[in-house]
Amino acid sequence: MYIDLMEVYNKLYSEYNIPEGWWPGDNEFEIMIGALLTQNTNWNNVEKSLKNIKKKNLMNPESLYYLSINELEELIRPSGFYTIKAKYIKNLLEWFKTYNFSFDIINKKEKEVLRKELLNIKGIGKETADSILLYAFNKLSFVIDAYTKRMFSRLGLNIKVDYDTYKKFFEDNLPKDIMLYKNYHGLIVEHSKNVCKKKPLCENCNLKFLCKY
Repeated sequence: MYIDLMEVYNKLYSEYNIPEGWWPGDNEFEIMIGALLTQNTNWNNVEKSLKNIKKKNLMNPESLYYLSINELEELIRPSGFYTIKAKYIKNLLEWFKTYNFSFDIINKKEKEVLRKELLNIKGIGKETADSILLYAFNKLSFVIDAYTKRMFSRLGLNIKVDYDTYKKFFEDNLPKDIMLYKNYHGLIVEHSKNVCKKKPLCENCNLKFLCKY
């Protein structure tokens, strides 16, 4: 079934007052760390971890790189799975160090090269890689999560429910606009948390006339 992605976007955009770019963070590095910490937890827990890091004035790549893993574990404890996430952060920082911790150097690299490198880092899966690419590196890489699959399957999108197929569908059918990509993913998350839940509140949904659920 054909779905007009821009019609869905415009309806969601009129419904939710999200900040442009959606993903919170004072800078690209904070966004990158937040994208990893949000694995298997909610954003409130991630915010607590990020605040812990900022209280110690450690929200920069060099400081976290040289911080002991035990100290890092304590700072990110609120995010859950903190021992494994600390290792993942260290893996990510080891890779980032090959770019001299420079977002300027990163930005000169092609998206597909960066994506392949990120996916080779232990602890970085497709969703996390694309979140970092889109929100921290400003690369056109659409993020797919469980919310996206649930919401669009209800809207009648009848394609293979795997990450790469969904990603290709969005990237083939949306304008190549970085802010659109960022906002669209954010709007999907907001709508899924507020309305299109596991048990959906269909009577409150401004997409109900498009929905096949």
